[in-house]
Amino acid sequence: MRLDDFDPDINVGDQRGQGGGGFLGGRGGGGGGGLLLGLLPLIGSRFGCGGIVLVVIVLAVLGVNPLSLLGGGNGNGGGFAPTQRSAPAAHADASRACNLDASSKAACNAFSSADKTWAALFAHEGKQFQAPSLQFYSRDGQSGCGAAQAAMGPFYCPTDDGIYLDTSFFQELQTRFHAGGDFAQDYVIAHEFGHHIQNLLGISAKVSQAEQSSSATDANKLSVKLELQADCYAGVWANANKDRLDPGDVQEGLTAAHAIGDDTLQQEAQGRVVPDSFTHGTSAQREHWLQVGLDSGDPARCDTFDGAI
Repeated sequence: MRLDDFDPDINVGDQRGQGGGGFLGGRGGGGGGGLLLGLLPLIGSRFGCGGIVLVVIVLAVLGVNPLSLLGGGNGNGGGFAPTQRSAPAAHADASRACNLDASSKAACNAFSSADKTWAALFAHEGKQFQAPSLQFYSRDGQSGCGAAQAAMGPFYCPTDDGIYLDTSFFQELQTRFHAGGDFAQDYVIAHEFGHHIQNLLGISAKVSQAEQSSSATDANKLSVKLELQADCYAGVWANANKDRLDPGDVQEGLTAAHAIGDDTLQQEAQGRVVPDSFTHGTSAQREHWLQVGLDSGDPARCDTFDGAI
């Protein structure tokens, strides 16, 4: 995918080389990871975790309702609604952080493109857009939602509007999941940006509220719908930049979506599939909703909840 170089004014933070430590009970480094060893084959190394990886950590460590971490104003699953957002934290020197290596620059280019795309979509609807930040870390870091560990994969933290990325995941995406290519990496960023859009629109808050009165099985279904919508929003971004797509890019994205489906990961990890434990959707579902966004370019077509929230 032929993206422009990143805007030097994008909000980028860099924790690489600063050491670990998190906010969950003072745990740092491998503390949280040790509690999740049984789940890491399924969710720890995938992207698109957003608030859902945090769900697992909070459940394992604190035993609290995970989706209650997802903030946001009032909104609906299909359209745009204004919401008051706090200003993002002051960013580091984007040029320094983004030019550290090729993976960092690719992430910044995709982030900058998503930023411009969604700002334009919001402006078209007459709504105010608040940009998130891109936060780099290596192995162990910290976020407004707690510990940031490489095993968690990329994720979005609604508390500080940050997209957290250990760029080593890009290598894992290629070697472990056999989903290489620049567009597969761009899809990682676009999906997490989609979680920020959900937060701005109040969708995350509605899911959190609905989850409060749901069974564990129904709560998982809501999590799946949230993740599938983020996949669709990633497709919306790609559609808005379709003139920059190279031959084979779309297939790279669909291959990545297939590789990190719940059923595929569970089958590989434990030899069986447990639908009631899904959090992100099947491979077929993830491919489908990415394609819906790619084909339509319309956020309103991404109502994976079908009016259920």
